Amino acid sequence: MPEIVDYVNRGAAQMTPAIVETMLRKLPLWKAEFTQIHAPQYPHLITQLEFLSDAVEDTAEGAYKDLPYVALAGAVFALAYAHKKVDLIPDSHGEMGRADDSSVVRAVLIQHEKAFAKYADSHGVNWARITSKP
Repeated sequence: MPEIVDYVNRGAAQMTPAIVETMLRKLPLWKAEFTQIHAPQYPHLITQLEFLSDAVEDTAEGAYKDLPYVALAGAVFALAYAHKKVDLIPDSHGEMGRADDSSVVRAVLIQHEKAFAKYADSHGVNWARITSKP
């Protein structure tokens, strides 16, 4: 897992406000795409992607001001990674195709658990439903 965390941190470090703004315009379509993911071995993945999408939207639009930029950047990286069709394990590789997506999302949620738990609480979202623990 340390390799995934390093990979996520390097990717998140490259997320600029301009990238966040560009992604914000694409996010509604991505959210619709995320609902179509079929990954029964990763039952929390869709819920986690929806949660991160909401956190990014609320923070980028100024509706939520307490999410640290490092957590926002991690979320943006995780969403962009999950959206890509060809990544470390291409999504077309059956059951294993979402393993890397799930790992990236979990790494972001674990690293920034306090910040995301605070966001969840402020929005009446059950953190246990989102948590990275299966």
